[in-house]
Parts: sequence; C-alpha cells; structure tokens
Amino acid sequence: MDPFSMVVAIVAIVMGAKVLDSFAKARGKAAGSQMEGPEVKALREEVAALKDRLHVLERIAVEKNDSLTREIENLRD
Repeated sequence: MDPFSMVVAIVAIVMGAKVLDSFAKARGKAAGSQMEGPEVKALREEVAALKDRLHVLERIAVEKNDSLTREIENLRD
C-alpha cells in the first residue's frame, strides 16, 4: 500500500467515525426530547423528595447526640 492510499484510508476512517458520532448524538437528543412526559415529571418529583429526605438525614447524623435525641422525640410527637 503506497503512502497516498494509506493517508486516504485514514482520512476516510476518521470522517466515517465523525459522521457516526454526529448521527449517534443527534439520535440521542431526539430520544431525550421524546421522554419528557408525565412519567419523567413524576420521577423528577420523586428524586427531589428523596434529596430532601437525604438532606434531613444528613443534618440529623451530623448534629450532636443530644440534638439527635431531641429530633427523634420531635418525630414521635
């Protein structure tokens, strides 16, 4: 294989890879826009609620022992 043919082959392979990459990105964006619906909204709300719960648990775990006991007593009421 002469050097010119090798350069042409490498350029063709790189260009083919770029085209496939662009196609995959465009297809991924189209699939992402179709997923916006009630199910996705419900999942986003659930994730937000779980983040809030995690924040409360982290706050309770970091505080001193006496505040942890007080927080547990407040939850029982």
